Amino acid sequence: MSILELLEIKHPIFLAPMAGVSTPELAAEVSNQGAFGSLGLGANTPETAKAEILKTQALTDKPFQVNFFCHQPEQLDEQKAQQWIEYIRPQFAKFGAEPPTELHCIYPSFLDNDDFLNVVLETNPKAVSFHFGIPHPHQIQALKDAGIVTMVSATNLIEAQQIEVAGIDIIIAQGIEAGGHRGIFNKHFDAAIRTSHLVQLISRHCKCPVVAAGGIMNGDQAKLMFKQGASAAQLGTAFVQCRSSNANAAYRKTLFSQNITQLSASLSGRPARGLLGTWHTQIDAPNRPELPEYPYTYDLTKQLISVASQHNDPSYGAFWAGMNVGQIRELEAADLINQLVLEIKTN
Repeated sequence: MSILELLEIKHPIFLAPMAGVSTPELAAEVSNQGAFGSLGLGANTPETAKAEILKTQALTDKPFQVNFFCHQPEQLDEQKAQQWIEYIRPQFAKFGAEPPTELHCIYPSFLDNDDFLNVVLETNPKAVSFHFGIPHPHQIQALKDAGIVTMVSATNLIEAQQIEVAGIDIIIAQGIEAGGHRGIFNKHFDAAIRTSHLVQLISRHCKCPVVAAGGIMNGDQAKLMFKQGASAAQLGTAFVQCRSSNANAAYRKTLFSQNITQLSASLSGRPARGLLGTWHTQIDAPNRPELPEYPYTYDLTKQLISVASQHNDPSYGAFWAGMNVGQIRELEAADLINQLVLEIKTN
């Protein structure tokens, strides 16, 4: 069965699930054009996740995916937390503000309990995808029993092989060019493989369908991935500029005015690629302290972003973007899908 048949979609184009940027409107617009819409729900509570899924289902009767984080839960090291707070204190001081005295776990993991699983089973979307790891075996089985397609991001061959052994249906091959958080299972190791090479590698050694993700901005790049063995292409950065995304005005402006991206773990505690900003030019110094655990680090970042925004300083924003952001086009979701399809079909 082809990936188009499995997912009941017309075009081999996926909208990347982007937590904080995804909206039901964007997901529905993509799905209504015959591509595969998505909701990035890693930053949601079970209650808000359910509301977003139901809203999307009210906007489209077409298939879409929902995405959750599968990071291994970690205890906060209070000493590292305080060292990091003190290191970031001068950034708060620029705006006459004080940093928080403690950090909180702002993003739960799908692995923590079955609350998110129950939401998925109750709302029954076409597919569910995972980042940072693989769900528990009983969770995978419950999804299979419900007829829900499962997908997991892989950044190297070993992760892909583990995904396949776990019984997951589709592997998302996330190359180093991808914007946003790296899907690495082990936060201390990143093979940093280019998308095209990763697709080749996984396609040769795994039987699951492979979706290419990372640095894809147009149909020509998608076609290259298909030639390397991908069954579909997943795009995120290309869709952030759409009016139906949740990106703020500063994010949208920066997408079109700045084309340099860099990986940094300083924003959240896990490496993520975004547009060059203060985090990369001032905070990521060689002598910076060891980071607190994910997502505790992100708690501090979000508070600093809020303070800076109140002073009209967008340079601290978590403006996630892929390496080919300079090729971004100002198109609404439906038009972008149509353009991608045209480019893919053109010889």
